[in-house]
Amino acid sequence: MKHPLPARPEHIGVLRLSALGDVCNLVPTVRALQRQWPEARITWIIGKGEHSLLAGLSGVEFVVYDKASGIAGMRALWRELADTRFDVLLHMQQALRASVLSLGLKADVRVGYDKARAKDAQHWFTHRQLAPHPRAHVVDSFLDFARLLGVEEASPQWDLAIPEAAFEEAAGLTGDAPYMLMSPCANPRLRNFRNWSAEGYAAVVEHGWVQHGLTTVLTGGGSTPEREMGSRIQSLSQPGAVIDAIGASSLKGLLALIARARVVVAPDSGPVHMANALDTPVVGLFATTNPERAGPYRWRDFVVNRYPDAVTTYLHKDPETLSWGQRVRHPDAMSLIRADDVIRNLEALLAAASTRKETEPSDEA
Repeated sequence: MKHPLPARPEHIGVLRLSALGDVCNLVPTVRALQRQWPEARITWIIGKGEHSLLAGLSGVEFVVYDKASGIAGMRALWRELADTRFDVLLHMQQALRASVLSLGLKADVRVGYDKARAKDAQHWFTHRQLAPHPRAHVVDSFLDFARLLGVEEASPQWDLAIPEAAFEEAAGLTGDAPYMLMSPCANPRLRNFRNWSAEGYAAVVEHGWVQHGLTTVLTGGGSTPEREMGSRIQSLSQPGAVIDAIGASSLKGLLALIARARVVVAPDSGPVHMANALDTPVVGLFATTNPERAGPYRWRDFVVNRYPDAVTTYLHKDPETLSWGQRVRHPDAMSLIRADDVIRNLEALLAAASTRKETEPSDEA
């Protein structure tokens, strides 16, 4: 017998700890739940860094779990929520650590992914599973949780919170001149291989500078590889064309930088999805992951997509028969992207964004 779902949930738990791009992609699900049940209480259990990005999201209570704290941190979180019982817990993290964390949470019914989409045996930790949705984008996979609960209107909306102090931080880094934001490095996880070349980025910097008068603002964390990449791009670029802000901003400051940018250029990483959430035009660079599944949702038409080529070149398989979401873990995959590809899509995106801006209704009335 299936566990019944609440017809009108009063307290909804959301369990999604990471990563930065994924929590951005989850926000439309929260917004859909809020539209359906505006009086419902929503508690989101989230990672520490991810919380610093989304803090202030309207109508959401956050409970923060520092992933570095391990079992001790889990026990502390269980104690914090000992008197809390959710009508429904949306288990939206396909990882064993999150499933173990879920065991200490009280919920009438736990919802997780269907068996085809579940990883790390997540379906063993849930009462109800999503209906199958083959070849779904990550945003749509998250929205499937709202649909299962009975949400009638699930069009993606974001509305992220950016405080005024973050915009002041961004302006202090960039000044008032128009700019292109470039986040050249993805998360340095084992065998990630999502980074493009400094030479390729420098060619795009040159094009933006010469053809559009755009300074390029480089962003990223403060790790040594990221700083080295930034220095290399700057050394290959004309004087004044680059502002190296790598390691110089907070996550809220990064959101503000993205919100103020004319356009963003980045590989499959958090800033691609932050730009999408803020509706800032973005050229995503994809070869090791499938942009149809994980590209910037509203700007997928402008992705430089060399994933099919990488699949055939390095996996020797047909992209159409490959399991959905499989990655190409080869260090040379991103070399399939050419500077001309990126510049071509950048031009198309800038033209499309300009046309869209001209046709948007004026705020003046």
